[in-house]
Amino acid sequence: MNTVIEAVGITKIYETNAEKTVALKDVFLKIQKGESIAIIGKSGSGKSTLMHVLATLDRPSSGSLTIDGKLTTELDSKQLDTLRNQTFGFVFQQFYLNGRSTCLENVILPLAIMGVSARERNKRGLEILRAVGLEDKARQRANDLSGGQKQRLCIARALITSPHVIFADEPTGNLDSENGQIIMDLLFKLQREQGITLIIVTHDPDLANLCDRKVIISDGAIIERMAA
Repeated sequence: MNTVIEAVGITKIYETNAEKTVALKDVFLKIQKGESIAIIGKSGSGKSTLMHVLATLDRPSSGSLTIDGKLTTELDSKQLDTLRNQTFGFVFQQFYLNGRSTCLENVILPLAIMGVSARERNKRGLEILRAVGLEDKARQRANDLSGGQKQRLCIARALITSPHVIFADEPTGNLDSENGQIIMDLLFKLQREQGITLIIVTHDPDLANLCDRKVIISDGAIIERMAA
């Protein structure tokens, strides 16, 4: 298997006024193409910080991060943005949708930012909406969707750029058990069919148990790695 993400000795320190908070301590982690990983830990353990660093949304204070063979510390901000946009898709607990825009408009926004033509954006947008069972909602406003439908829309938006890796931060956290199960089934179905690497931050043991591996983090350090 190919290594997609490799963290070597990652430490993250936040400084506010005269205080320093160590959010991550000497983290070593390899993530292989096509596998699913659950990052689990208590609130404040550092799991969301780890996700943000792995996803290049935040830079580490020390250590190195390699994405698809590229050492991120050697990239400038523009190169890092390009790498992130081409490599990653994101699904968050909060939906971050434009409620007044249609489902199709929400889904194709990343393609518009990338400069893809309107015709190609719409074609790919409808294909992705079909994959998540929302093709019939394409012209409806996002505000008109249920919670479960909004999360499926977020998954469609994450997939629109054909990412190698999807980061999902508590993707079932705002959903009831029925809709949570639908989202879990959908994420892993797409992961299997498209060979996507899936990295999930979660408190949900049922969701974590579906992953190939669990990475348990406490006080900013990985304390255990185990097969699910």
